[in-house]
Amino acid sequence: MKVCIYGAGAIGGWIGAHLAQQGCSLSAVARGATLEALQQNGLVLLQGDQEIHTSLMARENPADLGVQDLVILAVKAPAMADVARRIGPLIGPNTVVLTAMNGVPWWFLQGFGGALAGTHLDSVDPDGVIAQHIPAPHIVGGVVHASCSVDVPGVIRHHFGNGLILGEPSGADTPRVQALAALLVQAGFNATVSPQIQKDVWYKLWGNMTINPISAFTGATTDVILDDPLVRDFVSRIMLEAKAIGERIGIPIAQTPEDRHAVTRKLGAFRTSMLQDVDAGKPVELDALVSAVRELGQLTGVATPFTDALLGLSRLHARGLGLYP
Repeated sequence: MKVCIYGAGAIGGWIGAHLAQQGCSLSAVARGATLEALQQNGLVLLQGDQEIHTSLMARENPADLGVQDLVILAVKAPAMADVARRIGPLIGPNTVVLTAMNGVPWWFLQGFGGALAGTHLDSVDPDGVIAQHIPAPHIVGGVVHASCSVDVPGVIRHHFGNGLILGEPSGADTPRVQALAALLVQAGFNATVSPQIQKDVWYKLWGNMTINPISAFTGATTDVILDDPLVRDFVSRIMLEAKAIGERIGIPIAQTPEDRHAVTRKLGAFRTSMLQDVDAGKPVELDALVSAVRELGQLTGVATPFTDALLGLSRLHARGLGLYP
């Protein structure tokens, strides 16, 4: 099976290394230091006391790799428009494109959302470039519940978590999504198929749409954020706005914000991915995590004053660092 990782960073490298161990023919689209490291040393995954070395074909130009059976998109949301323009040579008639990304994806309202079904989200695909270049029938949605980081380019460290949730945007139980889940289980992941992948996307977003940006502009770890009662209340109020939006589009959340805070506290002094991006001088995913929620609030008629405040503070900070347009 030909598998290409588009975005051979923390999550992409982790998934790719396991699939290669399962016998898949692995390739990656990469640039700069990551491309050089993969070409010279291959991909290295550090997991527990294991050091897994994987050979792969890494190229900057997707056309050099050709049509794939599976393309795993594991890039940050700000890079997606450029990725979409370049991904075409990897996609054939039967290629599956699995999105393994944070936040609200461009396909979120495809075949879902009641009265909003099919609505284009300007916040995540402002010019429609992504939807235009990645045909909807190829997409399988994914939600990752794991923590990984990049030690140096080409060297991935897995910290905790092993969950991958898959689902067709339409909610259909198709042979291809079952086959993909089976492959991932064989490769060692706790992979499950969701009948409504948007609900899983929204539930993960419900926790990280607040903690991620707050950590980015304060530099605080998750435990410190939740230990401050004023900040925790701010987080809870944003979550209640998102919860109300979810109810309007058919993805209600039964938990309270305090229930979710208890889950987050189990992570301990955790440095979020957005804080890691700020430290590394990389663009931040504000639109997929926060702007999209604001847009969905406008579309559903749910007022979002606390989400708006979070977005304003976060983008002001990120713009000052040159990490947000």
